[in-house]
Amino acid sequence: MQKHHRLFRGMFLLLIVGFFSNNVIAQEGDLKPVTNKYAIKNATIVQAPGQIIENGAVLIENGLIKAVGTNISIPADAWVVNADSMFVYAGFISGLSNIGVEKPKEERKDLDEKLTGNPPNDYAGITPERSAADMLQANEKTISSFRQLGFTASHTVAHEGMLPGTGSIILLNGKKGEEMLYKEDISMFSQFDAAKGVYPNTVIGVMAKYRDLYRKASQARDYSSRYNTDPAGMERPDANSTLEALYPVVDKQMPVIFKAESIKDIMRVKALQQDLNFTPIYGEVKQGWDAIPTFKALGSPIFLSLDYPEWKEEDKKEDLEKKNSEKEDIKELSSEEIEANALKARKMEMIKNYYTQAGIMSSRGVQFGFSTMEVKSKNFKTTLMKVIEYGLSEDQALAALTTQPARILGLSNTMGTIEAGKIANLIVSDTAYFNKNANVRYVFVDGMKYKYEAKERKKKKSNGEEPLNADGVWSYSTETPQGEGGGTITISGSPGNYSGTMTLSFNDSTNDMENIEVDGNTVSFSVKTNVGEEITIDVSMTIDEDTFEGTLSVAEFGSFPMEGSKEPEN
Repeated sequence: MQKHHRLFRGMFLLLIVGFFSNNVIAQEGDLKPVTNKYAIKNATIVQAPGQIIENGAVLIENGLIKAVGTNISIPADAWVVNADSMFVYAGFISGLSNIGVEKPKEERKDLDEKLTGNPPNDYAGITPERSAADMLQANEKTISSFRQLGFTASHTVAHEGMLPGTGSIILLNGKKGEEMLYKEDISMFSQFDAAKGVYPNTVIGVMAKYRDLYRKASQARDYSSRYNTDPAGMERPDANSTLEALYPVVDKQMPVIFKAESIKDIMRVKALQQDLNFTPIYGEVKQGWDAIPTFKALGSPIFLSLDYPEWKEEDKKEDLEKKNSEKEDIKELSSEEIEANALKARKMEMIKNYYTQAGIMSSRGVQFGFSTMEVKSKNFKTTLMKVIEYGLSEDQALAALTTQPARILGLSNTMGTIEAGKIANLIVSDTAYFNKNANVRYVFVDGMKYKYEAKERKKKKSNGEEPLNADGVWSYSTETPQGEGGGTITISGSPGNYSGTMTLSFNDSTNDMENIEVDGNTVSFSVKTNVGEEITIDVSMTIDEDTFEGTLSVAEFGSFPMEGSKEPEN
């Protein structure tokens, strides 16, 4: 307890400094970890899809998985996550995304009309020499939002243009862009993104330009190779960074990942590949159901999008009840009503295709990962659960988030499964991840721990049931980025007439509760304490018999998870 006392005191010393210097305390991911050893114990460990260890442990040391199994010796100096009833998974990998790269602002200068048919490459969106690795920003907002969902690594590319540049593998942590970078320039990102007001300003123009660039790059590469072998009698090759950036593509040392949302885009990529013979990856595929035979024949890697049209619950209910419609008395409809109903049915069938295609692909042996280029983080889990509801198994979904992207991107030796020697990229969920009510409680990225609070579920009203009796002494502990602390909460009185005190270990104080409220099984209150000046601490505790979970919010410095239990009466 003395260790916890010192750590918690340290956290509030930082708070005191913050009051007088007006500095903002850094987020958890920006702070030096207390230890480089972690142990997750008593958990259900999903090492890989279909491979489960019950009541197991994972030991992390210096950013790597040191050991995994049921008989793991845990070092005395390890920070321990007691994950009883929790599930541990390998961290998710986004097969294609813009995570970590901000979308550029529109700052296009006017171009001489004479150049619109042959504009500078950068003006036309042709910048294969650029690298996403040079654009990474550690504070880009999608990093934290996707990390909280369980993503620990991403194949990240730039945003705009037909050839925005090369993609890199990043880890979703780090203070600086270069600290996030894991593997640089692993792909050439391409898309059918026509230029605005200049050539190529149509999809057909983009395809023609791509062919032209590829063939010029092939010729320049061959000439440069001959010159380097025997330059006698040859002019020195012209430097051309655009064409030189395409040499690895021409040599098949670097795949081209194409954003191919529609069936038309898929067939365009196929046509270009057959024409130019590069190594393709189909990315951000949305309408892939009609291309399943093509994907099966080609055997090319695929990353399915999870940015789908909304399928409303009432639409799904109507879809499920269609079979019973013939049994009901149907009034005679007008031609307009018949047409409207037919249009709605076609729309529902189209939307259904988005959610069922992943399951159909899996059943036909087409393997794929998932991309997150356009799906909003707030919609990711909901869409994924609907895809599972409509045919994709949980193991197949897990594979598409872990082992498959690791295989496609050449990361299987270090990511995708929970094995000794691999990078400590892990998810700890309070129940099976694919349970709709599951909460991600911890994410480890390269051995760095991030802790998240469980989402509070709405409590049903009592409907006349006995109100909560919170009377008694409750021991609590709380965790901040600087360590752990604790104390006691003493509540006396009866529902509607409570009073009490809260002890705080950081300044050895006992403080009276104020503004006590009870809502269902949740008790909330505030206390005021002095750390050089008076601050207010707000507490919310959700009680389940003799235990509770909750939050402790310290002024503007954020909210921290807390938990505790009721002490037995003397």
